[in-house]
Amino acid sequence: MAENFQYTEDSIKSLDWREHIRMRPGMYIGKLGDGSAQDDGIYVLVKEILDNSIDEHMMGYGRTIEIKISDHKVEVRDYGRGIPLGKVIDCVSKINTGGKYDSGAFQKSVGLNGVGTKAVNALSGYFKVQSYRDGETKVAEFETGNLTMEKPIDKTSERNGTKIIFTPDPTVFKNYHFIPEYLENQIWNYAFLNAGLTINYNGKKFFSEKGLYDLLMRKVDEDSIRYPVIHLKGNDIELALTHSNQYGEEYYSFVNGQYTTQGGTHLAAFREALVKTIREFYKKDYDASDIRQGVVAAIAVRVVEPVFESQTKTKLGSQTIGPDGPTLRTFVNDFIKTELDNYLHKNPAVADALLKRILQSERERKEISGIKKLANERAKKANLHNKKLRDCRAHYDDPKADEELKNQTMLFLTEGDSASGSITKSRNVQTQAVFSLRGKPLNCYGMTKKVVYENEEFNLLQHALNIEDGIENLRYRKIVIATDADVDGMHIRLLIMTYFLQFFPDLVKNGHLYILDTPLFRVRNKKETIYCYTDEERQRAIHKLGKNAEITRFKGLGEISPGEFGGFIGEDIRLEPIILSKETKISELLNFYMGKNTPDRQNFIIANLKIEKDIVFDDPAQKDDEEEESEAA
Repeated sequence: MAENFQYTEDSIKSLDWREHIRMRPGMYIGKLGDGSAQDDGIYVLVKEILDNSIDEHMMGYGRTIEIKISDHKVEVRDYGRGIPLGKVIDCVSKINTGGKYDSGAFQKSVGLNGVGTKAVNALSGYFKVQSYRDGETKVAEFETGNLTMEKPIDKTSERNGTKIIFTPDPTVFKNYHFIPEYLENQIWNYAFLNAGLTINYNGKKFFSEKGLYDLLMRKVDEDSIRYPVIHLKGNDIELALTHSNQYGEEYYSFVNGQYTTQGGTHLAAFREALVKTIREFYKKDYDASDIRQGVVAAIAVRVVEPVFESQTKTKLGSQTIGPDGPTLRTFVNDFIKTELDNYLHKNPAVADALLKRILQSERERKEISGIKKLANERAKKANLHNKKLRDCRAHYDDPKADEELKNQTMLFLTEGDSASGSITKSRNVQTQAVFSLRGKPLNCYGMTKKVVYENEEFNLLQHALNIEDGIENLRYRKIVIATDADVDGMHIRLLIMTYFLQFFPDLVKNGHLYILDTPLFRVRNKKETIYCYTDEERQRAIHKLGKNAEITRFKGLGEISPGEFGGFIGEDIRLEPIILSKETKISELLNFYMGKNTPDRQNFIIANLKIEKDIVFDDPAQKDDEEEESEAA
């Protein structure tokens, strides 16, 4: 009990820098994760090291960065000035030590507080730093932040620069794995924001000539854009903009080379300035939502000593571009008002195409205004006693919620009462919510957004996620499709994905949609239970536990008891992210899978049918038992 707690001098503890980072990693790198989300901690570690190399390039030192990343090992070599040899150890192991407090050395860099590299060191099982400077080199090695090897300064023929090698600590980042697509997106962003910089990653070259123009051309489906990308550049600001046929708004915002995934003052200023400039250009007070519907844009600004709302720098809080500069709002507004207005006057064909897109959005909005009002009234009533939604306590859009908790929030989309019941009973009520589908959702391929309001289930889901007006107020960090791994389950999965890709593609593109991976088999004896997610895992489990092991095939989520389910959606949850690559064209993807039954799709299914092979057993009797079980099933 509380009264028995002795509050004495022994209760007061002082942690050194290493202990504090390892005890409270969320304060330094956001969330931990296993690598299945693009903002998981292992990618932040890579970013913290790369930021230093990028800052060197920005200051005019080093045009190439070499990156090698394997399953668990990261190596970064830049060709900047190199850390001053006498300070190599201090720069990676003394908190608040760095060269960026000297504004003359690093004027508009990202890493200003001398924490990033130290956090990587403390959270790595192995960390090596080597600096090459004017024909001399210094090297040191660490384990979980503790210095294990230091060599005296030696001669070298290597070019100036710094090399960092680290392995994220598996006791901190449990079961982690790097997803190549996330790393490539991260590296491409560095290339787009630093035109002329070459990054070699695992033998592949990343290079951009046109900056944010190239970024948008990589992100957008060229077949769906309404006019050529508008690319505008000024002092400390760059902008790329177009409109597409898709629903929603899609933004990529950056500050000093940092990808601000949650936007901030610079993005808010851009969205406001875009509406204001277009209204003034066409001399008509168009609705802001009609102007921004279908917009795809990227904006990058450079700010002196930027202030972010968290250590992971995902949202800009700065109000000005520098101590003596104008407000960001004024700076961005003046630039867009002048440059975009000039561009539209000089390019009447683009101005006409932009106007047509606005008028189309206006027509669509007015067409659904009546049913939208009724649907929203129904949704409000349903929310008071919404049986479909079992909510959690923390929410991603809550500004007062703990950052670590917000990042753990997820909504499971389940089908059927039994599956919903198992997840509801075993979930973490703090961060995990459940939305129950009553059956197969409507195939909404090719339909307009009117169907989102006409279909009660779609409308309730949209309100549960709070994405009617965009994903800025999304209530859950992850939307997890939890369906059975059978034909019906796969069909439901495709129907849900169609809903999001058709009407909320920015939600998918920003890495919020996942598939829950649940075990197919349980293999156990009296001493041990092994859950298997693949047939190969089942074979290994049978070989380990022997011929008398009991084998259970889970045919549906409802068959898994709540007690067991808790283990699959807890710390060891396995999630497969839905990733859209550059080559993925949403319109073609949806047409192939959800359009009319074409010979192409039939041929694809036939070519990709998987026939399960017999399992090889050491004991023939075990094989006979399995065959009998299979025939019975």
